[in-house]
Order: sequence, then structure tokens, then C-alpha cells
Amino acid sequence: MPAPTTTYNDDLELLRSSAVAAGIIASGFFRRDVKSWTKENSSPVSEADILVDRYLAASLLQARPDYGWLSEETVDNPSRLNCERVFVVDPIDGTSGFLRGEDSWTVSLAVVENGVPVAGVVYAPVRDEMYYAARGEGARLNGQPIRRNRRAGAAPIIPAAGAVHQEMQAGGLLYTRGPYYPSLAYRLVQVATGKLDAVATRRGSQDWDIAAAALILDECGAHFADVCTGYPQFNKRDVRHGALAALSDMSLKPHVHAALIKVYGCPAETGAAEQSIPSHTDLTDG
Repeated sequence: MPAPTTTYNDDLELLRSSAVAAGIIASGFFRRDVKSWTKENSSPVSEADILVDRYLAASLLQARPDYGWLSEETVDNPSRLNCERVFVVDPIDGTSGFLRGEDSWTVSLAVVENGVPVAGVVYAPVRDEMYYAARGEGARLNGQPIRRNRRAGAAPIIPAAGAVHQEMQAGGLLYTRGPYYPSLAYRLVQVATGKLDAVATRRGSQDWDIAAAALILDECGAHFADVCTGYPQFNKRDVRHGALAALSDMSLKPHVHAALIKVYGCPAETGAAEQSIPSHTDLTDG
């Protein structure tokens, strides 16, 4: 395929306008009687997710017909692997919270080029918060550069699964358990703002959960990595990721990474790790 002629900023503007329209569509279903069901992986999906996904596919691919497409709510098409740039989309990230009437759900959109996010938007319509970035251009929230609000002398705030909390505490880390936001993308960008100091997330996140937030964190100078393999690569055949940590303070890395590795293991230890993973009910982030 020919190389894209659009700039990263061109793609960002397309994502931003599409995210606003998607947010309007989704908001029409919010706190209403919405049809929902459970997917094979036990995660919820609603009619709003499907409608927003269809809108985004039509809008984005009409504007960039040579881009690939990867979305949580679309059957995967392996042709994306042959595309230099790919849309990576979560039409409603945090569907469980959306269905409960919680207001921190997001529309998460990214463009990935050769495995790396180059434009990304995390939009929380109800909170009127749009986080966005283009590679090399910094990250913004509602038009203003994102600057971390440091809380001098305060204990770091870290949300994580219960088993990870146990390991961090056993390792002697002094911190405060952070709030749980059902949207992983929203949780991650709070490391950029300073509302959270770290986010530790279990194995199994997928490209659409993290691609946009990964770029925003990167542009803010935060550290984001798979605790076993380093910075995540996107648009691979397998879009699942291992345990991940976003950090605003590198002094937290030894404690957070060690706890995640202890609970979830690394690829070479898959068999042993499966033995030690807690039941599903123990994996709730919080």
C-alpha cells in the first residue's frame, strides 16, 4: 500500500471530531433502559456500543479508506496487518460503568502506525473531558497542555487488583488505594494528570483498551510498559497484552512491577503463573 499522505495532526483532528459525534450518540443511551448482553469473554456489551462502533467505522474509514480497522465490537479482519496505519477503537470503554450510570466511561480512539500509536483521543463525554495527543506534539486536555498536578508529601495513589495490593503492601510500599474507574483508558490518563500516581492492570488488556492512553502517557513523559516485555507493541496478530503499569514516578517501578510479576507471571512462566492467578472475583481493580 502507498504511504499515508496525512499528518499525525490530520489524523488527530479526525479522531477528535469523530469522538465528539460518538459521544453524542452514546450519551443518548446513557442512564436509559438499554439492551445489553454478555460476550463470550464475560464482558458486557450494549446496543449503544454497537451503534457507536458502526458510526465510527463508517466515519473514519470513509475519511481514510486505506487504513486498517481494529475495534472491540467488530469481527477482526487480518487485512489490518498489511496496513501501515490502523484505527484502533473502543466505542465505549467502561461499558459496565456506562450501564450502571457511572459517568467516567470514555470513547477511546487511536491511529497506530507500524505498531506505534501516533494519534489518540480518550473522551469522557459526561465529564466533558477530552484527552488527546499526536506523536511529538505533546498531550492536551480540553485544549490545554496536560501538566501533572503534584501532591507534595502525599502518599502515592494507586488502583490495582486485590492480589496486587497484597503484594505491594507485603513489599513495604506505603501508598493509598486508588479509585476504580471502569474505563481503563480513563484510569491510565489520570497518571498523566496526577490524580493517580500509578495504575497497575492485570493481564489481558487489548489494543483498544490502551492504545490512545499509551500515546497520551508517552507524550506526558509518564512510563508505561508491559512489566515483562517493555513498551507495548500494537496491531499484532494477537492484540492481548500482559500485566501493565503506568507510572508517573519511577521510584514506584520496583514495587509495582514486582507485585504484578508475582501475581501474573511472565510469558516464560505461563504454566506456573496460571496456578497462582486468583479467582475472577479477586481480580477486580480498585
